[in-house]
Parts: sequence; structure tokens; C-alpha cells
Amino acid sequence: MTEQGRLGSTRVADDARSTQSTMDSGRSTTTFITVAAVTVAVGFAAYAVYFDYRRRNDTEFRRKLKKEKKRVQKSVAQNKESEISASTSGITPAALREALQQVKNEETPKTPEEKETYFMAQVGLGEQLAAQGPAYYLPAAMAFYRALRVYPSPVELIVIYQKTITESVFKLVMDMTNLDVAIRIEAYYDFFPPKRTNVSVVMREATAGQAPRHVLIVNKDFAAGEVVYKEFPVVAALDSDLQSKGTYCGQCLRPIEPEMSLSIKDASTSSFSQTYCSKACLLVAKKSHNVLFTLDSPLPPEIPSLPPRPEQLEARKGAQAKFAAYLEKEGRSVPLLVARFIARQVGIETEKLVEATNPGAKGITPAEQDFTDSDNMVDGYSLTDHIERFRYLEAKPNPEEKSLLAEVLNHALPGLEEFVTEEKHTVLAGKMSYNVFGVCYGGGRDDKPEPTARPEVLERTRTPYGTQRQIGSALYTVSSYLAHSCVPSARPSFSSGTSEISIIANRDLKKGDELTIAFVDVTQHPGEAVVEARRRRRFEIARGWGFACQCERCAEEAKSMSMEEKAAASPDQVDQSKLENAVKNYGKPRAQTNEEVE
Repeated sequence: MTEQGRLGSTRVADDARSTQSTMDSGRSTTTFITVAAVTVAVGFAAYAVYFDYRRRNDTEFRRKLKKEKKRVQKSVAQNKESEISASTSGITPAALREALQQVKNEETPKTPEEKETYFMAQVGLGEQLAAQGPAYYLPAAMAFYRALRVYPSPVELIVIYQKTITESVFKLVMDMTNLDVAIRIEAYYDFFPPKRTNVSVVMREATAGQAPRHVLIVNKDFAAGEVVYKEFPVVAALDSDLQSKGTYCGQCLRPIEPEMSLSIKDASTSSFSQTYCSKACLLVAKKSHNVLFTLDSPLPPEIPSLPPRPEQLEARKGAQAKFAAYLEKEGRSVPLLVARFIARQVGIETEKLVEATNPGAKGITPAEQDFTDSDNMVDGYSLTDHIERFRYLEAKPNPEEKSLLAEVLNHALPGLEEFVTEEKHTVLAGKMSYNVFGVCYGGGRDDKPEPTARPEVLERTRTPYGTQRQIGSALYTVSSYLAHSCVPSARPSFSSGTSEISIIANRDLKKGDELTIAFVDVTQHPGEAVVEARRRRRFEIARGWGFACQCERCAEEAKSMSMEEKAAASPDQVDQSKLENAVKNYGKPRAQTNEEVE
């Protein structure tokens, strides 16, 4: 019997017994009652005919009926709410929070067998406690919540709870669920970034010209030239002109020298081939690459699936070829970064399925490779939790991008296209455009083709060398919180020879100082006047990130400018960057939010 069946067995059995009792009673009904019932039924039928006539033909009668129906429904709802409220009135928000924390601090079983035993024991305990009355409703809710934590389909179980357990207890279970979500939101910046990064995220007035925002501050003193932290990217992509040349690794963006015997050419697809510096990079890349550009199953071998039919493979290959052709034609990184981000989300979810069926199984990517989770595994966060907090600019991507990507995902595994709603795709594209860094080695390259797009629509990445000198783009969870300054306190470096970013102090930093970097090339070029250099960098910042920089350098240089020069400078504008509506209040102090809850 399934868990759902066992959970609902008591209520189902009660319903069955009730139905049987009713039938038995009907068979012993006296003739008198039967005759009376028939008489009443005939009278009721006659009244029903009259009632229906008035309902259909009398407007005032219909209005009164509707009003009376609303009154009755409201009265029933109020009575039910009063009953539930009365039965849980002694349970304060503080007591609920304490109960939730107690449950979360308890160790949960690891193997499927242990989870099933634990689940059944907690459900049984919850039923026994709930049956003893209101005094035991909170312990009952705690038991049901423990069961919910180990159940593989929580939403499905909540639906079962709603149908089978006491309403007051169900309300407490839902209150605990909502409180858990609220605490996770409030506590996010208590656990992220991980302590090993030596930085924290705080809400602070940023560089003049930028809206108040979450920024990075250092948690200890650093000397000039010292590495503050290192970070691997969530997703990365080579510039389009380098994609098929085989000169850089498609996964870690490492330069591939001709003598490297470990370089591996990915021959699994003709639509979008890549070269890798090692087998390790090939295996890691395949988690997203398989979904987007190969005919291999997007599901790991541990998850059984039916082999695709030849016509399905042909349709999948065609969708991939169209998407690859679009990427090559556009020559932009954002569409590929969005696709790889979504494919990585798919990979994470399938890994969870593998871990659920194979306890102890681990993903291919080591946990230390990027900061996509917190130090506290009890309060672990998903990739979605991270990126939804990023700032972004409103973007209007080509509608063709969304439809082509959706087709690729749909042919890989029907249902995956749900990851690409129009709204989600637009916001993701805006977040990639706003937050990605340009990966540069040794001061950057000089052979990147000159862009043909208009300056106001060019892709720009955060790099003090200038986007034109990069070899690729990469998104980082921690470094996305770095704000811009034309006199930055730190700089990004790729001294490891890969897309791993190192943030290095430009000057001595004290604990609590803000980390800033230059989003653009802020140097004064040979033959370039101060006014020209200021105007160039401010135009790039306004076009790429939607604000007019007013840092101390920009303000100081403006003092010596004439009125004509100021008028020719980039126009002042309100910061155009946005946050998703759901996360605008995430920066509230913990003390304030706790008081609101209690």
C-alpha cells in the first residue's frame, strides 16, 4: 500500500463504515416511514417545479436568492474560522516558531527505507495526538510536519493532509510551512555568502548615482594586493568567435595549447561542438550540454526511461540545429548563458532524484566549485534562491530566442519547456546582461571582431579591461553583489588561467569596508583628455547598467568642467536596475522581521 493509501486509510475506512451503516438502516425502514417519505417527496417535487419557475422568471426573486446564499456562505465560513481559531488560540507565533526550529534541528533519516518507516511513524503519531483534542494539536502538527519533510512530493502530501486531518491541525501545519519559508527568506544573508569568502552582503547606499542596494563588505582587514576570495562561475560561455576554434576549454575557459594531449573534442553533436581541456571538464559540461546540444538522454542512467523513437531523435536534432544556428548568427553570449543556466537547473533536479533513489550518490561538480549553497545545510538554498535576488535591467530579447530554446527543451524531455515562460526568459536575460563578468587573461586579447551592432544595444560585461578584450562571459553568485566605482577598492583577476575569479584588494581595506570594482575600463587612454575619458566610461556604464555614475572621481572631475563640457557628458538618469517584486523586502533587519512575526 502506498503512503497516501496508508495515510488516508483511517478516514476512508470510517467513510466506508458510515456508508454501510446507512444502507443497513435503509433495509429496516418501516412501511409507515416509507409511505410518509413518498408523500413528502411528491410534495417536494411540486414545490421544486414552482421554485424553478420563479428562479427563471422573477428577477427580484433571483436577487434575494443570491443575497441569501452569500449570507449563508459567509456565516458558515465565519463559524468554521471561529472554531479553528478557538482551537488554536493558545498557540502564539513564538511557540510556533520554537516548535518549527525544534523539528528542523532534529536529524532526519537518510535511506528510503528509513524515511518510509519514519514517515509512517510520524503520521500515526500525529493522528493519535490530534484525536486527543486541542491541547495536543501543536504536537500533532509537529508530527505531521516531520512526515512532510521526508515525503518526496510535499505538495501532494499537503493535499492529502487537507482531506484527512483535523482542520485546526492542518492550519498549524500550513502555518509552520509558511513560517519556514519566511525564516528562510529572512535568514538568507545570515548564511550566504559562505564564511570562507570573508565577505558579507549588507544593504547600503551604493556609489552615487546607483540606488541603495545589497553590496559586499569585507569581514576582516586586507592589505593591498591580497586576495579577498575566489569563486567559480555558475555558468560560463566563450565568445561566439572562439566557440568552435578549439583554442579554449568550453567548460572552464582555460586556454588550450597545441601541445596539450588532454584536450578532448566533443563530437557528440554537429550543431554545437566544443573542445575541453580534460575529461573532468567534459563530464561536468555534459550535465547541461546533453540537454541542449546532444541526442543523449537528459536523465542520468540511474533513472529509467523509454528509448526515444527515430522520429523523436530527428525532431530533437532539428530543434538543436536551429538554436545553434541562431546563436551563431546573433553572436551574443546572453542567449547561451540563459540556456545553460536553465539546463543546469534541470541537471540539479535530476541529481536530486538520483540522490533520493541512491543514498550517498553525489553530483559530478564538487560543492566547493561554486557558491550555490550555504554553509548550513539545514538552511540550504537553491540556484533559484540566489538568482532571484540579483538586480537586472528590463530587457526585450528577440521572441525567437524563447521559442527556439523551448523547442530544444521540449524535444529533450517533454515538460522541460515549462522552464521557459516568456516572463522568466525576459527576466533571466536581463539578469545575465546586468551581472555577468568578462573573463580576460593577461590584460585581454586584441583579435576580437569589431562589433557591428549599435552602441546602445551592445553586450557589455563587468571587466576593467573592456568587453572587447574578453574571451568569454561568466556569472557568479557572490561577485554579482559587487558595485561599480571609477576608483574601485578591488579588481577581478583570472590568474588561475580559468574562469575562476579572484577578487584582489586595490588598497588596504578595513573590516566593514565596501568592495567595489570597475565595470568598465576606467583608465585614461593615451591622447585622451580627462573630459573625454570621463564621458567615455560614463556612457558605457549608462548603456550597460542603466545609471549615471556619480562616484568621487566623477564628481571631482566635474568641478573643472565647463558648462558646455557638462552638457556634452552622459545625461544624468535615475538608476534603471530593478529587483523582482518578491524580493524587495529581503533586506529588512532580522530584529524587525522577528518582531513582525511575533
